[in-house]
Amino acid sequence: MKSRITNSSLILISVACAIIFIAGCATTETAKTTSLLSAAGFYTRAPQTAKQKELYAELPSNKIERAQAKGKVFYVFKDEQAGVAYIGGESQHQKYLQLGKQQHLGEPPEEVMSHPFANAWANQWGGARDVSR
Repeated sequence: MKSRITNSSLILISVACAIIFIAGCATTETAKTTSLLSAAGFYTRAPQTAKQKELYAELPSNKIERAQAKGKVFYVFKDEQAGVAYIGGESQHQKYLQLGKQQHLGEPPEEVMSHPFANAWANQWGGARDVSR
């Protein structure tokens, strides 16, 4: 007995495969990014207080956010899957870019954190502290 595959079945199978492929790529990309961030000296912090959890929830996932507060520049990357934020200063960010170039990765998506949000983040997370560990 031959089974017949309809156009709608083919479309459904194609869409399912595309979703799985895209999800796999996103997970792999996040893993590469977090590995490079760690190697560059970024440290991780998980939100502890209600205010930290609120600020963490507002950050976009899988993008490096550049912020300035209290005269210091810092960078934050939210890894939503792991539930942590990677935080580093200018020297860690430059090292991250250098490592990315060595591995032939493109420039990472980066955004500038709004001033009020950056100040709130720095006050709650200590993002503007000396991160030159």
